[in-house]
Amino acid sequence: MVVRIRLARFGKRNAPFYNIVVSQARKARNSKPIEVLGTYDPIPKPPPLGEGKPFKDIKLDTARAKYWLGVGAQPNWVVGAEVQGYADAAEG
Repeated sequence: MVVRIRLARFGKRNAPFYNIVVSQARKARNSKPIEVLGTYDPIPKPPPLGEGKPFKDIKLDTARAKYWLGVGAQPNWVVGAEVQGYADAAEG
């Protein structure tokens, strides 16, 4: 059983919203996942005080993500890049 960490799309047309999920590789994109690890909103939000660059909202349970990566779950290329950037920002 190959397990992947990938995005499941929600929201409406031209306003996507994604759940970061753990699911079997052969299942459909929006099928019921094994576990939901977090959310990702790709539409840039304005900064809180009006200064700086817009940001994309990512919420991720890093402990569960590390667990699934440790037991062999394979992130797809989008989730891999987002999780790595999120982990770097959280550490530094």
